[in-house]
Amino acid sequence: MAAGSRGAGDRRGPERVLALCVLAFPAGFRAEHGTELLRDYAELRREPGGAARAWWRVLADLGRSAPRERVAELRVRRAARARSDRFPPPYREAVLAALAVWVLYCLTLAPSIGFWDSGEYVTVAHTLGIPHPPGNPLFVLLAHAWESLLAGTGLPAALRINLLSASASALAHGFWFLVADRLLAGAGADRWTRRLGAACAVALSATAYSVWSQSNVNEKVYTLSLLSTAALVWLALRWRDTGRGTAPLVLGAFVLALTSTNHLMGLLAAPALLAFVLLVEPRALRRPRFWAAAVPLAALALSVQLFLPLRAAQRPVIGEGDPRCDSAFSAVASVATWGHAGCTRLSAVLRREQYPKPALSLDPTVYPDARLPRGPGLVASQLVNYAQYFDWQWARSVAGERPVFGGARPLFTLVVLVLGLLGALTGRRRDAAATVLMGLLFLTLSLGLVFYLNFKYGWALERLRFPDPSMHEVRERDYFFLIGFSLWGVWAGLGLAELWRRAGARLERGLGRGLASARVRAWSRVTPVRAGRLLAAPLLGLALVPLALNWSWASRAGDWTARDWAYNVLMSVDPYGVLVTNGDNDSFPLWYAQNVEGIRTDVSIVLMPYLQTAWYAREVRDLSRPCPPGVDPERTPNRVVCQRPFHPERMPQPLARTDGGTPPPEDSILPLGDADIDRIAGSAFVTREALSFSAGRLRGTIAAGTTIEPSDTFVAVILRSTLGRRSIHFMTPAPVVDRLGLQAYTVRQGLTWKLSDGPIPSTPGDRVVALPAGPLAAAFGAYVDVTRGDTLADEVWLRRGRVADPRAPWVDAANGSIPLNYAYALWALAQAHAQLGENDTARAYAARAASWARLGGMGAEGASGS
Repeated sequence: MAAGSRGAGDRRGPERVLALCVLAFPAGFRAEHGTELLRDYAELRREPGGAARAWWRVLADLGRSAPRERVAELRVRRAARARSDRFPPPYREAVLAALAVWVLYCLTLAPSIGFWDSGEYVTVAHTLGIPHPPGNPLFVLLAHAWESLLAGTGLPAALRINLLSASASALAHGFWFLVADRLLAGAGADRWTRRLGAACAVALSATAYSVWSQSNVNEKVYTLSLLSTAALVWLALRWRDTGRGTAPLVLGAFVLALTSTNHLMGLLAAPALLAFVLLVEPRALRRPRFWAAAVPLAALALSVQLFLPLRAAQRPVIGEGDPRCDSAFSAVASVATWGHAGCTRLSAVLRREQYPKPALSLDPTVYPDARLPRGPGLVASQLVNYAQYFDWQWARSVAGERPVFGGARPLFTLVVLVLGLLGALTGRRRDAAATVLMGLLFLTLSLGLVFYLNFKYGWALERLRFPDPSMHEVRERDYFFLIGFSLWGVWAGLGLAELWRRAGARLERGLGRGLASARVRAWSRVTPVRAGRLLAAPLLGLALVPLALNWSWASRAGDWTARDWAYNVLMSVDPYGVLVTNGDNDSFPLWYAQNVEGIRTDVSIVLMPYLQTAWYAREVRDLSRPCPPGVDPERTPNRVVCQRPFHPERMPQPLARTDGGTPPPEDSILPLGDADIDRIAGSAFVTREALSFSAGRLRGTIAAGTTIEPSDTFVAVILRSTLGRRSIHFMTPAPVVDRLGLQAYTVRQGLTWKLSDGPIPSTPGDRVVALPAGPLAAAFGAYVDVTRGDTLADEVWLRRGRVADPRAPWVDAANGSIPLNYAYALWALAQAHAQLGENDTARAYAARAASWARLGGMGAEGASGS
């Protein structure tokens, strides 16, 4: 009997275990199939060898049941949410709005790079490099992937990446459509008012001048920040409308952390989003599961920053700041503390130490020479500067040549200002939380930025009071306020919808029984729009005013100027030559031409502002040293290897006849060790007395009281080690040539000065002509190579598209030095031909120079130099 009891117990034991396993099944599945499953398992166990099959069946049923029930739960929740959602989003219309914006941007898209940072960003995206601090790794990775995906289209690399900017901005406006529709719904608007108002909001936002112009050419990374901001605002509104769960907040935290790896501008949405959450559901931020999910996801997003040290260790051909780290731990510490600990080089990049800014309480116009307080006069000027940029957004072509409140442009600005105020106040009573969200977001991205950025005087402002260029920004900075301008466009669209509604209601009340009234009422019966609103519909046309009045200034269609500038400059340099440049505009297009299109990769570009740093001096040294036997730098063109070869077969035919057969150099242009480079990069001095300088057969004098920066010392080393073995060229103007006292040795060769290795003989027939003294002699150079200059100007230089259209404006006066460089080169040739008695040729060059001078903002009579 005992044995029988044990046998029964043995049989019941596995059955009990099976019953316990059934408890692991989802509740709904267990309630429906639990009894049946237990019976099936028991019967299966009685078969020979059935125990193993029974357990396998249990695991298989568990694997099937859990996903099925989870999907069913999600469907039930979605259905319940749809039933409770009073404002179902118009996703289809939002997609159509985004598509319309994208088509507009494609019509006005730049076919290649622009000036300023465009060439840099396109190049680092193409080569997986590192741009200037803070490095923007998210942009680099996204743009590189985007370009690779579109490689099969055959489009140029620059056009593909410009399309990324256009697409990000268009997608942002899809989100703005949803936001505008929801805000109007909260204000009690009907369906048609919501849809038309959202369309007006998108039209006004997308065609605001700064938004439009930045979307047409990838000159900065702010369109990605615009996309993340619009997406976060929409996510916040949906979080409130769909149950206030944890998942949308976790997603928002992830997006905020991720957008910070593109640019810190994306983080500026955080205060407004936090205020919104605290107003709607303050307990949401106290939920442990929110922090348990948000913290690791934010850490995952921030790990994108680790691209910087990982890629820097591979020595990319453009690796600004060289943020290499000795260990993974130091790199993680640097990212986790945002540059306040850990890896020194990475921290320096994250904290933008290469571009030091004064404290918010200090005056940036005299920093670092003096530490004066930020006075009310400067603050007032900064506010005027913001108002100037706001005035550009809605009618830029009206008195476009007058950047500060020109002509009738302020009248258009006033209209949009009033519409925006009306839109901002729409719905404030019914939806106070959304009003706080949008209002705080705009204040952060406008007045908050004015205070935080602490700019010098604007490029075009206060020029008479403060003529010193160092007291002004080097360019107009409207792009920093791009998101705020976009947001005001959304508000103006809401205000226009409210104005249309009010005007329609008044007309509706005032309609009589006349013929016109009857016709309108008859039409309104076949449409969902009331008769009064049909009569008021022309008001909605105000949304198209920026489209019409910004097009000529915002469009970059057919603009090859920056790309052709790079080509023309590089063709002005001799094979294996050194080209010393001055800044962004005369350098970044050259990086693009060399590293993306493979044009004149043999030229060693030396960017003077970067030559202040040790990392860049090492890069210049390593890119120009001879290649060891068997090493081909073109096998890994995106990395720093050695001197890249000259290809005479790729030269234009007029130059190939004279430049072929040049042997590669035998040494680097900067033959210094790391210790010497570090020592020079950390030193600057002022000469107490006049000093003599010599390089080869050159003799110069450095005046007493001259400040010699590290970049000047590096250039002096390049001259002494390289002159006579390579040609050395300078972009004009060349302050370092003046500081070293070498102006008399400069020969104008196309768009560059070529430094002669010693005094220039005046041999008859060599057509190297000395230029006479004059107001612009310092821009022309001491001599001009007429033969080479004629070949370049007449047979090699490109001038295509927009820049050749006399009706197209030169939209950025701050880079007017580009057309002026063409003008100086052509006027130098005109003067040389005049001295040679070739007057017809001189007049032809003078006419060409005058057209360039007008683009650069200089009249022909002022630029001739005579």
